Amino acid sequence: MLRGLFVHLIQDAVNQMKAPFFSPLLETIASLPISAISADRKVLLDEMAAYLQKKISNRKEIRLNFICTHNSRRSQFSQIWAQTAAAYYGIAAYCYSGGVEVTAFNPRAVAAIQRDGFKVEKKEGENPVYFVFYSEEEDPIVTFSKVVEDPINAGKEFAAVMTCDHADENCPFIPGAEKRFPLRFEDPKAFDDSPLEEKMYTERSHQIGAELFYLFEKVGNPSA
Repeated sequence: MLRGLFVHLIQDAVNQMKAPFFSPLLETIASLPISAISADRKVLLDEMAAYLQKKISNRKEIRLNFICTHNSRRSQFSQIWAQTAAAYYGIAAYCYSGGVEVTAFNPRAVAAIQRDGFKVEKKEGENPVYFVFYSEEEDPIVTFSKVVEDPINAGKEFAAVMTCDHADENCPFIPGAEKRFPLRFEDPKAFDDSPLEEKMYTERSHQIGAELFYLFEKVGNPSA
């Protein structure tokens, strides 16, 4: 009986923690393919978690800048999922994204995060600014295509997380970065205007979400 009460209290605490998140987004989070993360990827993610844990131990801000050439798909997914995962686990973190040239946050990627349960508001323009909400009670994640050095991004003491092979191979130096991690993902752009477009954008979003939720769970609970 006591054990049952204890389990009930724990579940109540978990529900209270998750309550501010949109319900459709919580359903997506619960279905993220964390069990499919390979052993090789976990080695890199564990290395990243150790870096973030050290930042916390030293009372330093966690700053992550996810970098891809055009800052239009994978780096945008990464910024959004990282900031969401940090909030989910109650970890203070500042997550950014950037590239080497300005394009736009691709509408197909925007549609994917909307399907995942995020609320998105758009400020029109040639390079639209998007306000991405995981909760009505929290400030939005502000996203748009930008270069790494854009003033909205951290200028120093951040980790550069390279989300595409082109940027990783062609940007040997990231100004202001104190650490660099090659967390590369395949580009869903290859499936644009094909019957597999929606499926592959969702698959890439969920892969990135799974890996970043794994990362922040490790930061919050290193023995997990």
